[in-house]
Amino acid sequence: MINLQKGQRIEIALSKVGVGLGWDPNESTGFDFDLDASAFMLGSNKKLPQDEFFVFYNNQKSPDGAVESSGDDLTGGNSDGGDDETLTVDLRKVDSRIEEIIFTVTIHEAEARHQNFGQVHNSYIRIYNAVTNEEIAKYDLDEDFSVETAVEFGRLYRRNGEWKFEAMGVGYKGGLQYFVNKYA
Repeated sequence: MINLQKGQRIEIALSKVGVGLGWDPNESTGFDFDLDASAFMLGSNKKLPQDEFFVFYNNQKSPDGAVESSGDDLTGGNSDGGDDETLTVDLRKVDSRIEEIIFTVTIHEAEARHQNFGQVHNSYIRIYNAVTNEEIAKYDLDEDFSVETAVEFGRLYRRNGEWKFEAMGVGYKGGLQYFVNKYA
């Protein structure tokens, strides 16, 4: 298992990968933390070929059947130390127009609840073999995102017919709508 650093890239020699996201909320804000994992399946122009290639809690499966969401964990309490939300990717089914799949995590109603990633602990993204559940790589988000409410955690991308994964860890102010505006 590889512990990834920001910007590090690895080859993914699998047909079916799981992308697990986990976090522990800080209890001090008085509200539950509802973090949402999403996937944006982008073409060569860095845009969604159609809206349905945006996989999130209201669209849990991509039109090509390649990316599927586990659904919404409203509190981060689904797991004790394990994944809170997962996205499963069948790389054999990915539409030929798709060049990369970006995995994001956003805080639901962050502004109304006065929450940001500075208040989230032990957040990570991990890549595992969805057939055997063997973990391949993990990227811990240990940077201090004190004001950001949306993070691009990592991406799967196609190069010369091979799939690779890159740890990104890029934070933004703005919620899910920020990414929708960026990629739609």
